[in-house]
Order: sequence, then C-alpha cells, then structure tokens
Amino acid sequence: MSNYTNFNKSLENRFIKYAKIDTQSDPESPTCPSTLKQKNLGKELVQELLDIGIADAHMDENCYVYATIAATTDKSVPVICFCSHMDTSPDCSGENVKPIIHSNYQGEDLILPDDHSIILKMDEHKDLKFQIGNDIITASGTTLLGADNKAGVAEIMEAANFLVKNPDVKHGTIKILFTPDEEIGRGVDKADLKKLAADFGYTIDGETLGSIEDETFSADGAKLTINGVSTHPGFAKGKMESAIKILAEILNSLPKDTLRPEATNHKEGFIHALNIKGQVEQAEAHFALRDFDDDKLAEHGKFLEETIKKVMANYPNSSYELIIKAQYRNMKKILDQYPKIIKYGIEAIERTGVVAIKRSIRGGTDGSRLSYMGLPCPNIFAGEHAFHSKQEWVSVQDMEKAVQTIINIACIWEENS
Repeated sequence: MSNYTNFNKSLENRFIKYAKIDTQSDPESPTCPSTLKQKNLGKELVQELLDIGIADAHMDENCYVYATIAATTDKSVPVICFCSHMDTSPDCSGENVKPIIHSNYQGEDLILPDDHSIILKMDEHKDLKFQIGNDIITASGTTLLGADNKAGVAEIMEAANFLVKNPDVKHGTIKILFTPDEEIGRGVDKADLKKLAADFGYTIDGETLGSIEDETFSADGAKLTINGVSTHPGFAKGKMESAIKILAEILNSLPKDTLRPEATNHKEGFIHALNIKGQVEQAEAHFALRDFDDDKLAEHGKFLEETIKKVMANYPNSSYELIIKAQYRNMKKILDQYPKIIKYGIEAIERTGVVAIKRSIRGGTDGSRLSYMGLPCPNIFAGEHAFHSKQEWVSVQDMEKAVQTIINIACIWEENS
C-alpha cells in the first residue's frame, strides 16, 4: 500500500497553481494546440518534472508533455502510462480563476464570494455528503475551477515526485503524458504513441472517489447545412424558404421525451444540438450523437436524417447536407481483452481503504481514443465534480486518495510481473 501523504499541503498548492493558469481550449481554432496559452501550463509542468529529476521531460511543438520515470526493479514489467489533459472546457470562463479552500466542510451551503447566486448545496451535489470534515476547493463564482482535469494533472505530478524521491518503492518504467485540447475532442490527435512507448495506460480524469471507468459512449459528430431560398421580405410570398425556420422546424421535430440529454440517463443515447448559426439563405447546426452501442449510434444518425428529410419535403426549393463523422468509440471492446488492467486498478483503489466502483461514463476521455490507437486505457477517479460549470469543486482528501491509487497501480503491476 502507498505510504504517500500530502506533506505540507503540497497537493492542494500544486493544484491551485495549475488552476490559476488559463488553459481554455477553443473548438473554432484549427491549430494544435487550439490555444497557445495551454503551453503556459505545459512549460510549468516540464520545468517541475525536470526539477524533480526526470531528465527526459519535454513538451513538443503541439503542446504534448512527455516524461519517463525509470524502473526501480529488475523484473520485466509492462510500461504503464498515466495521462491527464491540461485544457479546460470552453463552456465556462477559465480566465482569472481564483481557487478557494473551504476547510473542514460541515455540510453548509458554500456561497461563492464573487457571485452570491452561485451556491453549492448538498442536496444538489450528492457527493458532498461524503465530504464532511474534508477540505473542498471551489472557484470564486465567476469561472470554472479547472479540476477537470488539473486535479488529475496535480495527482500525477504528486505521484511522480513521490516515486522519484522514494526509489525503494518497486515499479517498472512509468510514462507520463499530458495532452491539450481534450475538451474539444482532439486530445490525442497528435499524441506520439511510438515515442511514448507504453503498453497500458490510465487516464486520471474521473469523478467520484473510488470510481474506475471501463466504458464510454461511442460518439459521432454531425454537421447539418440547410440551403434555403432568400428573397426581399416585402415580396417573399410563395418564394422565400428561410433556412433559419427550416432548421428550427427540424430541431423542434426531434423527440421531446427521449433521445435528448435532458431526458436520458444510464445507458440511453441521445442526439444533442450543440450550436446553431445562420441567415435566411443558409443555416447550420452541429450535433453530438452518443450511445454505448455502436449499432444504436448508427441508428441515431439515420433517425436524424429521416427527421431532416420529412421536414425538407415541405420546402421543395431548398436543400440540405448532413455530414456525420466518427469521433471516438466505446473503449470497453478493447479493455475487455485485457482484464488485468481493470483488476489491478480496482486493487489499487481498494488498497487506499476505498471501495472501488466500476462505472460507465456518459461521455468520453482521451482513453477512449487511446484504447483504439493501441494503448488500452481505462479512467481512474480524480475527484472532480460539477465540471464545466461555476459550481465545479474538488476535495483535497479525494485527490490524496487518487495519488495513492496511481502509486499503487505502479506497484501492483511490478508485484504481478
């Protein structure tokens, strides 16, 4: 069992330092990274890794940070990678984040100082009931916190520091990978897995204490373009076919009680309109198609197109284009081929004194795509909650358990080799 402890509050201090660095990604940018400011955190992490004593730590031109912790055993042990992403979501401001530590939480409402309308209540955040006596970190009410995924980054960095400073702890070669642009679906687009040279991986990007996730959505993205007919509105009778109104009619024709995020949970998939823009002549919408079952995912795409065709039949002079592209696939198909990865992850969690919870993610991680790229990679809890929002929070004590879990995983692979 790991004997790591959060000495001198190094874990929360490390996390707070990272949270203050604005790393918001931008889905409209074609570059990699999508925002140059992500490199500010990358540079900080590389310098800290070098200071720890990891000589090969570096960031490439695309903002991927790589580092190697040398083995401390003579055994032949699979090379294990720990991965987290550096960017934060575009859904909520990540500029001028002011983290606040609420020490010794006792179940009270947490009213955030910069916007008193932002209140964390236990009956709205169910996991808070397990945090009595713990130290909760939030932002100040005007930004997200960035625990998604800087909690994971801080936990990997703490584990790296511990392993380097304690060479008597036996483990194989450990690889570290920090990625940009995960929040906009491009997190591993330019990851160099040949350079990484890992056999198995774990993303540290999960929510509830003790959770290990071996299943994600399969995901497609859809872009719909409506080409309408524009004329002067004063002379439009019988001529105009507004692309805006056609698109609105299509959106309104999708189911209200099923097949949308607001009406689904567990293993139910959905069609989700992400954004719309347009004018009378042309309008455009982007959709997220999600399901745990690939066949059902394909059915969602067909259903979307059938809905579009039914509406378009009423507009004979207009046309549409629907482009559906695969984004990532359910990693369970890959992970089921390597049961040791999950088995050792569960053991690592339970060695910390926490009950392991195997779960499915109604979302995706870098691990989804890494698994299909040849690096089987489940997701381990980082303790992040209410992500992508001003109510985002993380528990210092949960983060400490995550660090211990990372160290335990490294040790368990060595013990069983």
